[in-house]
Amino acid sequence: MNAAVAHAARAAASPAALADAKGKKIGILIVAYNAVTTLVNKVLRRIPPEVWDNVAEVAIFDDSSQDHTYELALGFKAANERAAEKLTVLRNERNQGYGGNQRRGYEYFIGKGFDVVILLHGDGQYAPEILAQIYRPIVDGEADAVFGSRMMPDYGGPLKGGMPLYKYIGNRILTFFENRLLGMRLTEFHSGYRAYSLAALRQIDLSRMTNDFHFDTEIIIKLHHQGMRIREVAIPTYYGGEICYVNGLKYARDVARAVLRYRRTINSIEKAPEFAEYWVHYPIKSSRYSSHDYLWKYCGREQRILELGCGEGFLAARLREMGHRVVGVDLLAEPRRQDAMEAYFAGDLDQGLAAVRQYVEATGVKFDLILLMDVLEHLPRPERLLRECAALLTPAGRVLISLPNVANITVRLGLLMGRFEYADRGILDRTHLRFYTRRTARRLLAGQHYEAVTEKTTVMPLELVLGIPAENPLMRLLTGILHACTVLWPTLLGYQFFFVARPKGPAPAQMAGGDGSHDAG
Repeated sequence: MNAAVAHAARAAASPAALADAKGKKIGILIVAYNAVTTLVNKVLRRIPPEVWDNVAEVAIFDDSSQDHTYELALGFKAANERAAEKLTVLRNERNQGYGGNQRRGYEYFIGKGFDVVILLHGDGQYAPEILAQIYRPIVDGEADAVFGSRMMPDYGGPLKGGMPLYKYIGNRILTFFENRLLGMRLTEFHSGYRAYSLAALRQIDLSRMTNDFHFDTEIIIKLHHQGMRIREVAIPTYYGGEICYVNGLKYARDVARAVLRYRRTINSIEKAPEFAEYWVHYPIKSSRYSSHDYLWKYCGREQRILELGCGEGFLAARLREMGHRVVGVDLLAEPRRQDAMEAYFAGDLDQGLAAVRQYVEATGVKFDLILLMDVLEHLPRPERLLRECAALLTPAGRVLISLPNVANITVRLGLLMGRFEYADRGILDRTHLRFYTRRTARRLLAGQHYEAVTEKTTVMPLELVLGIPAENPLMRLLTGILHACTVLWPTLLGYQFFFVARPKGPAPAQMAGGDGSHDAG
């Protein structure tokens, strides 16, 4: 049944049929703060009987109100037959904020094994009469989340419902901004009338999300990122005399900041704690003249590849699509894309490759390529790893290496201004233990008896800094100009040095047994 047909069927359904829980355990979460004038008459008494009959529990979470909201709710529970059976009234000892109060409510219903939860505000701004329309798409298996939208015309639109013009314009601008940056097509991001499948919420990390009003934006971002099915349902607009605790300018700033922090996180520029689960330390670079662009050009076809520092296995998955066979090594116990690898070994690269050597001895097959992409700078003894790699290569085997350029202009300018600040990623990644210039990178390879067959200098990742896709025509033009400049001034503008190298022969005895360390220059 498509969405239009389903909507028509729901519109024609009787109230009892529309409210039918179909065996689902449904909860209503009412978040309330200083709602003594609205909670009973504008919210609880307006919940339709059919909804009361079909939901398993209505939970009021009073966020440490300064009035008698909590006592009023308890009084309603005592005086109302339906409420006596299904209403739960809880009070936060300390104010948790709008987002924190929601989080407590969702954790409460998740802990009790519910299937669906509907968010309803205690101030009467959203119509309880249409609760069934809000949760129906989830009950019917058509959505993982349903958002009420005041911008849809079904109830006359927001302005006829009394939404102030400045709020209407602000809502439209923010929604346009969010849709563009998130790749979505919602009519409204800022309604607090929502229903969620708790199976979907269980897959979302709520723990580090904001306690403020833009919690609603953060949860949309996470649902979208994780591919959840989102539906919108038209709701009426109501603005009455209730007190508004939202600072509009601060809210708009917080929403915009949340979207930008998400974008920076998924682009691996900066790890925002609230979106930390989406951070990829070393994402696959799609721009021309990047280390991965050179990797694709020099990795050949149908090679046996050992990827050291394979992370979650995203690069291995791409290599497998290209016809390669990949063995991976990293510290992670279970990489997300372990399925892309023929074999995976969890271990510290600085402790050597004993497990890989045993694998080679057992299979009798060495590697055509060994990848050391963004790896050696993280090790206190990279020389040892390079020596071990030589013994694992076929006679025609190569190592592909990328190393950051600490002499890049951005670092030089920072030093000129008296700054040397570590970051979540990049040249000054706080996990880097060694720093390289082109000269010391060459010296590292030569000292371990490697010959550089190919040497390339990568361009600075402007697409990540600017937040513009690498495929954008403007971005491609800027990257091309930057590449031309980097060719002219490689040690100044180069972001990384990329090497295709091969062992020149067995290392001398003193090199095989010694540390062979070099100071980075």
